[in-house]
Amino acid sequence: MLPSKKWQYPKRGQWREGEWQQVLASELVPGDIIQLEDGDQVPADARLLESVNLRTQESAFTGESESIEKSISPIGGEKLPLGDQRNMVFMGTIVTYGRGQAIVTETGMQTELGKIADSMQSVEQEQTPLQRRLDQVGRKLALVALVLVAIIFGFGLFRGENFEDMFLTAVSLAVAIIPEGLPAVVTIALALGSQRMLKRRALIRKLPAVETLGSVTTICSDKTGTLTENRMTVTILSLAGQRVDLRESYAEITSRLDGNKSIFKPGEGSPLPPPMAITLVGSALCNNALVPDRCDIEAAPEDKSLSDSDMPKAIGDPTEIALVVAADRLGLDKDELEDLFPRRAEAPFDSDRKRMTTIHQIERENGHWKQENASSHLLPDISTFAPARYIAFTKGSVDGLLQICSQVWNDNQLEPLDAAWDEKIRDRNDRLASSGTRVLGVAFRPLENLPPSGTEVDLEQNLVFAGLIGMLDPARPEAKIAVQTCNAAGIRTVMITGDHPLMAKHIAEELEISRNGQYLTGQDLNKLSLPELEKEVETVSVYARVSPQQKLTIVEALKNRGHIVSMTGDGVNDAPALSKADIGVAMGITGTDVAKEAADMVLLNDNFATIVAAVEEGRVIYDNIRKFIRYNLTGNTSGVVIMLLAPFLAMPLPLKPTQILWINLLADGLLALALSVEPAESNVMQRPPYPPNESVFSRGVGRDIIWVGLLMGLVFLGVGYYFWSTGWENWQTMVFATLAFSRMSLALAMRSERDSLVKLGLLSNKPMLGAVLLTFGLQMAVVYVPWLQGIFETRALTNQELLISLAVSTVGFWAVEIQKLIIRSRK
Repeated sequence: MLPSKKWQYPKRGQWREGEWQQVLASELVPGDIIQLEDGDQVPADARLLESVNLRTQESAFTGESESIEKSISPIGGEKLPLGDQRNMVFMGTIVTYGRGQAIVTETGMQTELGKIADSMQSVEQEQTPLQRRLDQVGRKLALVALVLVAIIFGFGLFRGENFEDMFLTAVSLAVAIIPEGLPAVVTIALALGSQRMLKRRALIRKLPAVETLGSVTTICSDKTGTLTENRMTVTILSLAGQRVDLRESYAEITSRLDGNKSIFKPGEGSPLPPPMAITLVGSALCNNALVPDRCDIEAAPEDKSLSDSDMPKAIGDPTEIALVVAADRLGLDKDELEDLFPRRAEAPFDSDRKRMTTIHQIERENGHWKQENASSHLLPDISTFAPARYIAFTKGSVDGLLQICSQVWNDNQLEPLDAAWDEKIRDRNDRLASSGTRVLGVAFRPLENLPPSGTEVDLEQNLVFAGLIGMLDPARPEAKIAVQTCNAAGIRTVMITGDHPLMAKHIAEELEISRNGQYLTGQDLNKLSLPELEKEVETVSVYARVSPQQKLTIVEALKNRGHIVSMTGDGVNDAPALSKADIGVAMGITGTDVAKEAADMVLLNDNFATIVAAVEEGRVIYDNIRKFIRYNLTGNTSGVVIMLLAPFLAMPLPLKPTQILWINLLADGLLALALSVEPAESNVMQRPPYPPNESVFSRGVGRDIIWVGLLMGLVFLGVGYYFWSTGWENWQTMVFATLAFSRMSLALAMRSERDSLVKLGLLSNKPMLGAVLLTFGLQMAVVYVPWLQGIFETRALTNQELLISLAVSTVGFWAVEIQKLIIRSRK
């Protein structure tokens, strides 16, 4: 078939009208039979009719890093998770191994991929918490402004003031009450936050998402690649006589195959223990993973044009790559091992035997084993366990191997594989499997002669059992620290994955995501209604084997409980939940284009710790927006108090329209923008998230606006009344200057909600210091420059008058600082 559109998948063959044909993927219909081979992309959902070692990569749907082995056997049960439907292949997945034939069951929007697309279209976009809060602020301020302007305008006309002057004053006051700089401050704060997040490897696609991160109460994270490293890694060798935890028992070195630090036995260069050597050599040689040439790897760091994705890496099945890398980290190079033990025959893996066997020649000189490279020096004397000319290595399922083994290698000797040994090995296998570890067994058999071609499988008997190999997709080291940071910040982490429940539970407990051992599977979720699930989501932190629709339901249940939800994901299956969540976070490296398009933020390093760093930035931004509102409206309140109460004292209007607008310009301009770049508070990630439905005026903001603004207004009005009543000619300019200077000192005081200016330091926010100095200079110019005096109707103040204005203007500063001192002393 030939692709006619970008999203259509070409296939090698399709059975129609009694013969194989090549047709466009878009022309497939249910009932067609398709042919699948290694490297093909599945063009439709289909049920398998034939499977020869067929494996498909379904990580985009299930989240599993390991490819899925397929079978034609019927599977019982209803509404099975996609990961358990082993007799089905799904549109968009890739065949990684083997071949098969399948009959098409669903096409287009009826496929699992199409259902995901339909779910995305049905998700409605909602306002962010910031947008809801700012809408609330705008409505309240508009109402307050209209009422106050009407009162002041009416009082002025009642007193006989000029209509035109009162109209201009009323309009100017309305402009002053509404913080016109708020949209600019919010936009700039979000833009600067996005820039800071980009430096921390988080790309923001939708600007409002920046602040929403600071309100997050629950982070729903995928497991594979986000909390884990997205690569199968050998973590345990359970040998016949002992168990070796490779993560704890060995010092770190760097593997040349993947560049990751791992393990090496202390005393590098000394031979490995025989059981370990046999197990590692067998797993590396009975293996078809392709290893890049050592020269290419050593030269790669010198080539500056290569990106991380271009670096030479091992190629093949993820499980086999993990085995090769494990041997390499212990100093056993696959290429060197193949020189020492050249392969002479092979019995390939198949799904019936569930094992693979390779036969290797043992190179000898003068009757002794030939030791000629670095790997050979780490191996014990081969003659102790393989005195013959050839050796056969078999790896596969533990149960299957035990049926064909007659002996077990214990330390340096062979022992019969009796019932006691059989029980002991099976018990170790069950313990590893119960923790979600994938387990393989390794066995060997010395041979004097090569078997005839085609009879290699017949040699799989009377083997010597060597050991077990346990593999996990390990947790990222930094993920545990990030989860602990979330816990300290009152943010709950929830794992939602398509992976195996036991493996998900193991990783969740290791990272301290879950402490109660509870988890729900996709089948469990099918039995729960949405109200029932809403009760469970508060205590369950692990969800495994879930479908795309179930991810969406979990997010919906959390939101119904009042949570602000961040959802991470990389596959096509994650897209609906990413759209539904308050913050959708896609993986930048492993993420699909569909997931990135649905997300609000993209992690450029696929690291959970980056989400936590982004949450911190979001909290800082929201804090700074609150500081601006608190600062701006407090200053505005003082101006309104002066203009509202002056008529009751029979005073002329203390401020002219141009003066009101000038003060508004100072407050909403440089000073406001400087507050938007204020560094984080000292406790920003040591406090719980703010309630999602809280008002901007909560937690003391509304209180401070009223009492500090009222205090400033009354003091300034009282001073103005005193100078007016005693006949000072410049009293109006003094009120104007005092009100303007007060904005500068107030901005300095409101940089923090609890820390004093002395502790913060003037240089911790250099833009703020620059803004204060610049606005002070501009205000002085308005008072003393002759041509500006005419515009703003000011007079030059004497030194005494200027000092009085400066001193009185700090009333708000001292009020805020004393309040912070009281708060600190109480805590």
